[in-house]
Amino acid sequence: MSSMEEGNYIKFLGTAGARYVVAKQLRASAGVFLNLKGKKIILDPGPGTLVKCAASRPKIETGTLDAIILSHIHIDHTNDVNVLIDAMTEGGLKRRGILFAPDECLNGDNAVVLKYLRAFPEEIVTLRESHTFRLGDLSFSTSMKLDHNVETYGMKFDLGDRKLSFIVDTRYFADLIEEFKGSDILVLNVVRHSTGDKIGVQTFDIPHLSLDDAKNILSRIKPKKAILTHFGMTMLRAKPWEVARTVTEEIGIEVIAASDGMRIDL
Repeated sequence: MSSMEEGNYIKFLGTAGARYVVAKQLRASAGVFLNLKGKKIILDPGPGTLVKCAASRPKIETGTLDAIILSHIHIDHTNDVNVLIDAMTEGGLKRRGILFAPDECLNGDNAVVLKYLRAFPEEIVTLRESHTFRLGDLSFSTSMKLDHNVETYGMKFDLGDRKLSFIVDTRYFADLIEEFKGSDILVLNVVRHSTGDKIGVQTFDIPHLSLDDAKNILSRIKPKKAILTHFGMTMLRAKPWEVARTVTEEIGIEVIAASDGMRIDL
């Protein structure tokens, strides 16, 4: 059994969040690779995911992927979905793998999945809120719709003895606490260092979590481990590894700042 097969783990191929960080590639903007119950999944394949899979050590063989999951339509979460579908199916020669995506990714003016590729996967499954989906022995559930400016769902993976959850892009709202309660390992997209982050001289209502939002969530949910990722400029300037250490001391749970290429064994 190769090291890619052993155990349950996640690998952050990229940890960039806001548009500037993505555009300048101050952090890689690739997705997250999940190896769970023997299933290989890419979550939110942003720009550069295919390249990061090839450069990973050990290499992530995209032709053996079991699934691709999109949480929402934005380009930093979907840019490489088409090339990954092509790679997963060996250019359509092997009809295999499942694409899970919100309806908005598949239909309408901003659909991101090319029509000629849609016959390549074994199945395309439309995500709905608060619904459970299966991938062999692995099951995962979507959250309620998150408060983002497009159709967006968080993910909750059932690993039997523990729950791995992803709070992806969203504005903070009170129902997040109940929605993700019981998560043993909680990954949070934390774009902003503070609620009043500015773009240039203007302050915008940005539908993303701030560090204060994350601390509020973690102090109330109390997962066994939390991982911060998807950083914007203000989080990078604050040095995420130092931020994580401070939050660990404040809240009393293990908080990790993800870095590009970081593997977390579950």
